[in-house]
Amino acid sequence: MQASFRVPAIAAFVTAFTLSLGAVSVQAAWPERPITIVVPTAPGGGNDAFARVIAQKMGDSLKQSVVVVNKAGAQGAIGSEYVARAPADGYTILFGYIATHGINPALQKLRYDPVKDFKPIGLLASSPTLLVVSSASGITSVKDLIEKSKKDPKGLSYASAGAGTAPHVTAELFKMVTGANMLHVPYKGSAPAMTDTLAGTTQVMFPSLFSAYPHLASGRIKALALAGDKRSDVLKDVPTLEELGVKGVSVPQWYALFAPAGTDDAIVDRLNKELNAALHDPEVIAKFKEQGAETKSSTPQELGEFVKSEVARWRKVVEAAKITTE
Repeated sequence: MQASFRVPAIAAFVTAFTLSLGAVSVQAAWPERPITIVVPTAPGGGNDAFARVIAQKMGDSLKQSVVVVNKAGAQGAIGSEYVARAPADGYTILFGYIATHGINPALQKLRYDPVKDFKPIGLLASSPTLLVVSSASGITSVKDLIEKSKKDPKGLSYASAGAGTAPHVTAELFKMVTGANMLHVPYKGSAPAMTDTLAGTTQVMFPSLFSAYPHLASGRIKALALAGDKRSDVLKDVPTLEELGVKGVSVPQWYALFAPAGTDDAIVDRLNKELNAALHDPEVIAKFKEQGAETKSSTPQELGEFVKSEVARWRKVVEAAKITTE
C-alpha cells in the first residue's frame, strides 16, 4: 500500500528535478548567439563611440559577438521604442542616455515608458556639457557673453543638435538662470551644429565634451565653462558655471545600458557584471578619457533609482524654463 503512494511521489520529484535542471541549463547557455546593442543615434557620435568600446570588451568576456546597431530618430525615441518592444531574452539591449531616459519624457509623447518598459542594467559613463563660443564672436568670458547678449536686440545665436537634446535644454536653462538673450538654431545632429559654430555662423553652443574636445586645439572655438558638478580631468583649467556664480546649470550627459522589461534577472545580473568589469579595465578607462568621458558603474537597482530621479528632474526643468520642441 505504501509503495502505491511512493511511486507517484517519486515520479513528481523526478519531474520537478528534471524541469529545474532544464531551467538551469537554459540559463547557463545564455548567450548562445550574438547580442545587439541598439544605439538610438546616428553613427559617429559619442553614443556610438562609447557603445563600440564597451561592445568589444563585453563580447570578449562573454565569448560571444556583441554587435552595435544604430536606429536614430526623434532624439533617441525610435531606437528606444524598438528595444522596449523587443523580445525580453537578453539579446537586444539599449544604449540609453540623458535624452532617452531623462529629457524625452518631459518633451515628447513617447510610445514607451522609460521606467516601466525597461530593466536597468547599469550606468556606463558621464561626459560634462561645455559652454563654448565661436572665436569669431569675440566673447571672452561667461560674464561677457551675458552682457553682450543683453545689449544685442537680436540676441546671440546658439546651435544645438536638435530640439529637445541636452545642448538645447542646457542653453534654455542657462537663459532662464542668467537672463541671457539667445536665439535657438537647431540642427540635425551635433556635427553640423559644431561645424557652424566653428565657422562663426552661430556664436554659442553647449555640446558634450566628446563633441567639442577635438576642436578646442584649433582655436576656432573657446571653452568658457563646464555645465557640470566638477571640473574635468581633461580640461582642468576650465571652471564650472557654479564656480562663476551661475547656479543650477549642471547637466552631465550620462550613458547606460537597458534591457526590455521582463528580461530574466539572472541575465541582467550577468550583463551588469560584465559591463562593470569592462568599465574597470584600464584600456577602456583610457579610451573613454581620450574622448572626454569618465566611466561610471552601478548596480541595476541604482540605475533604476537614478532614472526615476532624472525623469522627475527634467519635468521640473522643462516646465520652469518653458522649453518646447517647436
